[in-house]
Formats: sequence, C-alpha cells, structure tokens
Amino acid sequence: MNDFPAHISPHLPARIPDLVARGQEADWRVVRLGPRLAALIGGSTDDGSGRRLEQLLGESLPDLAELAREAAGSDEPLTGIPVRLRGAQGAMTLTVDVVPGGLSEDYRSREVQFFFTEPRIHAGADPGAAGLVGTSPGLQEVLRKIQLYAFSEAPVVVTGETGTGKELVARALHRQSPRSGREFVAVNCTAIAEELLESELFGHEKGAFTGALRSHRGRFERADRGTLFLDEIGDMPLRTQAKLLRVLEDGRIERVGSETPLLVDVRVVAATNVALEQAVGQGRFRADLYHRLSVLRIHLPPLRERREDIPLLVGHFLAEFNARYQRALRRLTPEAVGLLQAYLWPGNVRELRNVLERVYVEAAGEVIGARAFSEWIQERQDFLPGDWNLEARSRRQPLPVVPQYPLATDRQLLGAPAQQEVLRAEPVAGRLRHSTRPAELDPGEIRRAYLATGGNLAAAARLLGVHRATLYRYLERFGLTRADLESG
Repeated sequence: MNDFPAHISPHLPARIPDLVARGQEADWRVVRLGPRLAALIGGSTDDGSGRRLEQLLGESLPDLAELAREAAGSDEPLTGIPVRLRGAQGAMTLTVDVVPGGLSEDYRSREVQFFFTEPRIHAGADPGAAGLVGTSPGLQEVLRKIQLYAFSEAPVVVTGETGTGKELVARALHRQSPRSGREFVAVNCTAIAEELLESELFGHEKGAFTGALRSHRGRFERADRGTLFLDEIGDMPLRTQAKLLRVLEDGRIERVGSETPLLVDVRVVAATNVALEQAVGQGRFRADLYHRLSVLRIHLPPLRERREDIPLLVGHFLAEFNARYQRALRRLTPEAVGLLQAYLWPGNVRELRNVLERVYVEAAGEVIGARAFSEWIQERQDFLPGDWNLEARSRRQPLPVVPQYPLATDRQLLGAPAQQEVLRAEPVAGRLRHSTRPAELDPGEIRRAYLATGGNLAAAARLLGVHRATLYRYLERFGLTRADLESG
C-alpha cells in the first residue's frame, strides 16, 4: 500500500484542456493546442494538430512526452506536477494535471489531456521573491496585504516562524512602494552586540567611544527616504527600544556622541518570530513601542500549513539551481514531492530549499526520486533537537523527531509509514543509494530494487524513481518475470 500523500486525484475541475495528445511510448502527436498554451509559447492554435509533441513543445516544455507516457500507463490522473516553461513571456514555473483518456480502437494508442495552471505568485518577479511562491489561501492573503500596505507609510510588523520568508515580505513591500527607488536596509537585531547596536542603527561621531576613529552613518541615515527592515525586533534591548520609539514618533535620530538631531524619512518594517504581546507582558518589550509599531500586520503561515505550495516551490528552486550550476535537472517524481509534503518542515521554506539543494548536488540524472532523500530522512529520524541519543543511534533504532516549532513538540516530523517506504530499501547498493532516477535501468538494478522492497513492484518503481508503468515496460523489454527477479 502506498502511504505517501495522494498526488493522484479523481476530482479534477471541469475545464477545457490546454493540450490534447494521442500516442504511445515515445510517439505522441498533438491533437489540439488550446489558446492559453499557444499564447504562452508564442504560437497559434493552428500550429499543433498532427505534429509530434516533442517537435512542437520540446524546447518550451521538454517534460510533456514523458508525462504523457506516465499518465498513459495509469488509470488515474497525475496532478500538481511542476514543469518549467520557456515561452514567449520568459521562463516560468507552471503546474500541470495530466489526465489519461480513452484507448484507440486498436488499443495501440491513448489520448492524454493536459491542464496547465499559471500560479498567481509574486510580489515582483525577481529572485528575491523566491519564498513567496504559491497559490495557497494563506500565501495569497500575504500577497494581498503586501499590495495593500505597499503604498502606506505606516510601520508594518511581519510575524512568522523562522525560515518562512519574513525578509522577503519586507523586500516585496519596498519593491512595490513609492520608495522602491531608494535603499532597502536590513538589520538583524540579534546579530549585533548590544553595545554596538545603537551605533549601528543611529550612527556615531568620531571619538564617541574607544575605537570610533571616524564618524559613521547609521542604518537609519542609509535608509533615508527608503525602507529599514528590523529583523528579530522582539530581542532588541529595552534601551534601544526607547530610542527607536522616539524615531518613530518624530522622525529624528541622534548619533552616539552627538546631541544634534538629524531628520530622517524612513519607513520601518519589523519582523519577529516571538509573540510581541507575550514579550510585553513579560516586560521584555515596551508596550508603547508595540502599539506604535503594530499599525499594520502580516502573518506568514508556516510551510506545513500550505503544503499545496510545495510543488511550485520545488519547481522554482530547481530552476534557480539549474541556472547556478548550469545543469538541466527537470523535476522530482510525484512520489518524491509527496514525501516532501508529508514532512512538517520546522525550518519552513529555508529548510526546503536547503534540502533540495543537497539532493540536487548529489543527483546523477535528470529526475529526482524519493530514494534520493533517504539519507536526509535517516538524519531527521535520528535527531532530537538539542540532544543526540547516541545509544539509540548505535542500535539504529528509529526515533521520533521532535520539531522545534511551538505547540507541536510531540509530533513526528515525518510519519513512520512515509519514512519506512524509503528507508526499508537500505540494502540497495550502487547508484541506487542516495541517488536519483537513472537515465536507463538495467536488469541488476531492477532485481535489487524488487528484492529490497519485498517483491512489491509499485514500491520498487518508487525506489527506482520511475512510474510503475515504466517499470513494467522495462520488465517486458528485458523479458523478466517475477520468478526471474526472485531467482536472481
């Protein structure tokens, strides 16, 4: 039984397909090219009929023929698959639902329909908005508020767990504001020693303290007529909070060592991963500063609450890595994406990006399967934040992973069924370990995967990073039966 979250759903919206193709194996012909897809690739609806799928769309959407083959071997649609389009409007990440249709009269070919979704992403199109990718209601509310608040001069407090992308929201607010032509200045209030924070924010005069050999413009002066982003403001020292309050009240700063006020015109965006209300109650945060800052608020939901965005984030990050590493890795298998959606992501989008970059660097092929994440799963399975249980690790006993986010300390990061689906295949050797889907399978690899999964062909296909229909075609090509696989 497949314990991964379903990526295959019988409930698809009734709409006109953007592309209809008919064929088998590697030979797919376009039956109809819809107007939306034609516009995206810079073509015409009359261009497609009868042409080979790879001839028409091989450069714009190189994955379609393979997806058609996978869908044709299934009785269920494939949904939410991220694909990269290189079209008339530039490169973008889409999601596609691939729906298998009926067989031809001679049962030799099958119709497949493609439904594309162009995600409503981004406050801005540059790579800085990478974490603001998705169509989930929670993220769409964030983007709605960014558009509303960008033209206000009022302070904004952005809340959310570590790694959700609070600085991305601040940058998006700046990009869409009338201040976009001026500087965006970021300060992490916990990264600067308390005795230096005031000097860093407000500047200092020459000789103001030991080591002040010349005058220094602070972050507020640098951000004049622009935006100042104060990250982790909940940890700002109380003395500095008092000075910040004065700046917000009258727009004046004083450099350390000076009594001359300087006028500054700065919009402040602050971020915190702690509850400021609770910090006020504990006396760690000034109540008057809290009320002065909290005019506008944006809350970034954690990634575990918008898992439907993970396929789009995967596609976006793969495109980013391809550009950086000059490679052409195309996608993750649906099973691999399902594995990522089963995880709780205490580190949120930042953790997702780091995990993807790790398997990307280790990948040998063009498609990453769930097996590529096995080493990472084992690490997360063994790790309890703040404590390594060395005795249990030496016995290689599975441990529940305790997440670091609040109110969820008893939940596993990844459910045991999903863990075991990947980890039980540990004996598979060679390039199947820590690996991606190979370009071609050989009988030895198929046999090892079959034995490692206890004779379950569906699980063996997932381990190999291919669709089960593709595995069946390999078995037919090599003339392998179950008896052959079991006998070795």
